[in-house]
Amino acid sequence: MTKGLPANGDQRRSQLLRGVLDLCLLSLIAERPRYGFEFVSSLADSGLDLVSEGSIYPLLARLERDGVISSYRAPSASGGAPRKYYRLTEAGHVELASGRAVWHAFSGHVGQVLAATEPTGGSHHDESADHDERAGARGLPQQLGVPGHR
Repeated sequence: MTKGLPANGDQRRSQLLRGVLDLCLLSLIAERPRYGFEFVSSLADSGLDLVSEGSIYPLLARLERDGVISSYRAPSASGGAPRKYYRLTEAGHVELASGRAVWHAFSGHVGQVLAATEPTGGSHHDESADHDERAGARGLPQQLGVPGHR
């Protein structure tokens, strides 16, 4: 699914993204119909540069089999071969709304736990690292491209 994992932080981000990548794709499609490479580009523009084209297409095929998206072919603006575009079905709109609600609740609870817990005595304590971790937890939904989440 990822382009490469040089750092431990990227591995964690990749695992977190794996759980919500379908929701991110549905959200991007809800904005407007898209074709394969546009997903990778849009995700990268949102800071999710870990996603490769090879991970997008199987997920799009599954979402289409599940009936939450449909596809159609349209001419390429650059004059090349027709592109396969994806759009949400009615079931896709319902799935996206439900997924957003679940994500907001879940990420809020995780953020509370990460911000509220402090290490107990005896270990090295770095206040600036704690602040960075709390800020990162609150920013994760935005990094994952979940619209409407600050």
